[in-house]
Amino acid sequence: MADISSNSGLKRSKRSKWSIFGSVVALLGVIAIAVGVGVGVSNKTSGVSTSSGSTTSSNPGPPKLRDPNDPSTFVKNPNLKQSFYGMSYTPEGSLLPNCGNSLSAIIQDIQLMSQLTKRVRLYGADCNQSALVLEAIKQTKVDMQVFLGNYPTPDDTTTYTRQRDTIKAAIQTYGIDHIAGITVGNEYILNYLKNYGSEDPNGDVGNKGGQQLVADINDTRGMLDGLKLSKKIPVGNSDAGSYFNNLVLEAIDYGMANVHPWFAKTSIRDAASWTATFFDETNVQPAATLPNKPKMYIAETGWPSQSSDAANANDGVSDASEANLQIFLNDFVCQANTNGTGYFFFEFTDEPWKDEVYGGVEGHWGLFHANRTMKRLAIPDCPVP
Repeated sequence: MADISSNSGLKRSKRSKWSIFGSVVALLGVIAIAVGVGVGVSNKTSGVSTSSGSTTSSNPGPPKLRDPNDPSTFVKNPNLKQSFYGMSYTPEGSLLPNCGNSLSAIIQDIQLMSQLTKRVRLYGADCNQSALVLEAIKQTKVDMQVFLGNYPTPDDTTTYTRQRDTIKAAIQTYGIDHIAGITVGNEYILNYLKNYGSEDPNGDVGNKGGQQLVADINDTRGMLDGLKLSKKIPVGNSDAGSYFNNLVLEAIDYGMANVHPWFAKTSIRDAASWTATFFDETNVQPAATLPNKPKMYIAETGWPSQSSDAANANDGVSDASEANLQIFLNDFVCQANTNGTGYFFFEFTDEPWKDEVYGGVEGHWGLFHANRTMKRLAIPDCPVP
């Protein structure tokens, strides 16, 4: 199973890495693109039946308020079910160098996501997104926990310290009631190996990268020590499923593994079972043999709903389509809930800038379109225990 994921992990790094960061030169172009296409996805209504018999109704988009001055009075959509363990989330406009996120938009996102899950994970901390998300939770008064993220890059140590300081400030302002953990690193080892032409996360190159990342993890623990919170906020790491370094695993409280059946070229009918098996064999079982036994989560899993070009519309077996996304939802979500798997569904909304930059399926993984109307999907009805 690990061999199947190796190539998929390399492809995933391009998408995940650019979700938050990238080189300054490239991001300048990306931000310019994002301004032009941030809302460039067509508005569709829902009304599709699924094999489970559930249906969705017309889609009003962002929630309406009973009291326009109180974000906590949002009207819930009866077609949204709090059936997901967690959701992957990057607030729109959270890319340096030009931060364009806003509290009002994030409040709307939290209003919607709180109807789907009690947990979200962030990838990074730039553009003040940690504080903005915590403020949105405060104003909406929802029951939600956030895994804050610090997205260091192997070639620039300032990316870690900059984000550490903004996370620290957010903790000092909002406390820890809604913080489930701090995830240090996203596909750091995968990208480190790519930079140095290696494949083995536990070889000499992988261990060198692991030592660098462990230094950041330990520094985060030191920051929490200084706030007298060392035993109150878990510290973890996220990487591609096949690319965890043991030095890193031994230094964390939890690990988050990106496990994507699409990039492993599975059939949609096998996608959910492949995801569960791969995660158990490649991540859960090995972590259980380590002295600290870090808790393992699926950091990302999902299925693309379309491709921008015909060449990438099929993973070699099954199509990128809303119908197949519905199948994955039906097959994966309730079974994962029953099995007690912690997972973060990828993802909340489409990200049009990825479509502009990368094409193919890259911008089309959301349950919602970029304008916050839901795709032609029925949310499974199986609350998380």
